[in-house]
Amino acid sequence: MFAEICGLAQRKARRFFEISMTYGGPLLALESNFPYYATASLTPSGSCSMRVQVSNISFGYPKWPVLRNVSFQTSEGEFLSVLGPNGSGKSTLLRLLARILLPEQGSIMLGNQSLSGFERNQLARMIGYVPQETNWFFPFTVMEVVLMGRTPYVGRWGFENNEDILEAQHAMEQTDIGNLAGKPITAISGGERQRVLIARALAQRPRILLLDEPNAHLDLSHQIDVFRILRKQQREHAMTVISVSHDLNLAAAYSTSVLLLGNDSTKTANTVVASGSPGDVLTPERIRNVFHAEVLVDRSSPQGPVRISPTPESYHRE
Repeated sequence: MFAEICGLAQRKARRFFEISMTYGGPLLALESNFPYYATASLTPSGSCSMRVQVSNISFGYPKWPVLRNVSFQTSEGEFLSVLGPNGSGKSTLLRLLARILLPEQGSIMLGNQSLSGFERNQLARMIGYVPQETNWFFPFTVMEVVLMGRTPYVGRWGFENNEDILEAQHAMEQTDIGNLAGKPITAISGGERQRVLIARALAQRPRILLLDEPNAHLDLSHQIDVFRILRKQQREHAMTVISVSHDLNLAAAYSTSVLLLGNDSTKTANTVVASGSPGDVLTPERIRNVFHAEVLVDRSSPQGPVRISPTPESYHRE
């Protein structure tokens, strides 16, 4: 009996930790000014297409408009990189796609069904979300954190089986963190923690993977490895990957398409400046207008990805 009570307490602590880690403190507050969470009616997902269609969504915080009239769509199995300067609403857009935030107007469709029409556990089996920053309150081991990605499959009070453990181990191998399995999450570096979160999302086996700067805190080798992993998932499993990134070159090299956010005509909110293939969107003129930086855009080979290089200061003066 004592062991069962301890196991129940641990499970409840893990679920509390997962909610607070994924959705942030405001979800747990008694009062919130923003719709961080909404309970949807139970609707069977069936063989729902993973095509994402965003139509004229707008969102803002009190006295701070962020996004206005944002529209775009992704095909199933697409690798979309969301680009834009700081404060352009990239992370906010990702939270709207994860249904952590709700749009003030407009709609987000997953296949032929509104995103708000899915029950939360259904959504957790279809959409994986890797946040940019997390707060770690408990010293769970890396293995325990990765296993949290299996929560939608084991149920609220269930326990992981051998299949869940194998999925977690496979995700850890893909992200090169197998040697960290027994270490407390509070005792590893920021880059290692980022790979743990990516492994947790992969263990979830989602059909859509949302990542907010997945290469943050990573060295160059692991930055490239992460994008290779994501591209492999996109190609081999027809997974739709939507990633926020500040690295234009990595986005151009690994994405099938990019979405560029920037100021709208009123200069008070952000909208879609351009969308399409990296070569079509990432032009010197657009980068100058959106990022206020002079760059050179070329290719290392005729069939290679576009390459963005800063222009030397002497070139600016001339």
